[in-house]
Amino acid sequence: MRIGLAYNEKPDRSTTDEPPGPSDAFAEWDDPSTIAAVEEALGLFGSVTRLEADEFFPQKLALAHPDLVFNMAEGLHGQNRESLVPAICEYFSIPYTGSDPLTLALSLHKARTKELLAYRGVPTAPFVCVERPQDLARVSLPYPVFVKPVCEGSGKGIFVNNLCETPAQLRERVLCLLDRYAEPVLVETYLPGPEFTVAILGNGPQASCFPVVGFDFAALPPGAPPVYGYEAKWVWDTPEHPLAIFQCPAPVAPELYREIERTALDAYFVLGCRDWCRVDIRVDRFGVPNVLELNPLPGIIPDPAMNSCFPKAARAAGFSYDELIQDVVHIAWRRLTGQPVRLPATRAFALEASA
Repeated sequence: MRIGLAYNEKPDRSTTDEPPGPSDAFAEWDDPSTIAAVEEALGLFGSVTRLEADEFFPQKLALAHPDLVFNMAEGLHGQNRESLVPAICEYFSIPYTGSDPLTLALSLHKARTKELLAYRGVPTAPFVCVERPQDLARVSLPYPVFVKPVCEGSGKGIFVNNLCETPAQLRERVLCLLDRYAEPVLVETYLPGPEFTVAILGNGPQASCFPVVGFDFAALPPGAPPVYGYEAKWVWDTPEHPLAIFQCPAPVAPELYREIERTALDAYFVLGCRDWCRVDIRVDRFGVPNVLELNPLPGIIPDPAMNSCFPKAARAAGFSYDELIQDVVHIAWRRLTGQPVRLPATRAFALEASA
């Protein structure tokens, strides 16, 4: 099998025009170490061709014409950026892992996601989508509220001061985010309960949850609000001072645990996710799990010391990193062909010998 690996690599900041200090410009893209680890895991199936998802991706894909594209590309620009790689794959009739362009576009747009979830009866916090400053007059939600850019991921635009207690704070943060990200801002009722994230693998009746990951906000610096945003992901959590914020499996009552899993799977099916996805959930003041957002292109940092939720949940379920990546390929190939992946003879023999 010939596999194409579609990705976006974080640039070396020393060669970019980014100002010094923390920046979330490329937070969604992957480090070279992650790309290399995925490439190594995919080597089980045959030859792997790197296909960086830049402006030359269509030509590179057409020339390589792999049997399958493993898609972990976040895209370059615009609110539909996560849809571009799978859409181009479909244009060339090349199968790929993961969700289709429609699901990726809807999931990235948090307001569209919440509209679908609410329509289908999946709990999600009340919200208003603010497209321009005048729309603030439509916000009648009780305080506190939480704000975030409507089409960003990996903590982009989610800062500790996005929790707003007053109309003045709300206006200041919304205007700042509108200006910085040039996209609508989601304003939603703040959910005061615990937060979780659920890694899901599989399709149809075979879709299942890895052990639920819980957040221990007591690990945040003193005075920080209980929010897992940009600072917690990329500033406070360092190799020298790791942030011990995750608990997996989450230590919660069995009834709540089952409800979290059920809610996550409901959201997975409502948005039409395929193969894998991570669903973020937070509990409201009534004890009901609410969906925050879906991540059909989940982060997969290989280093166990890093707080990467999907690999962390997979390890708790007994999966190595390679096995996680390889299982996604097996699941996608069975969805596409109805058949298991046929391993190259040399690799199949090596696996049998090591068993």
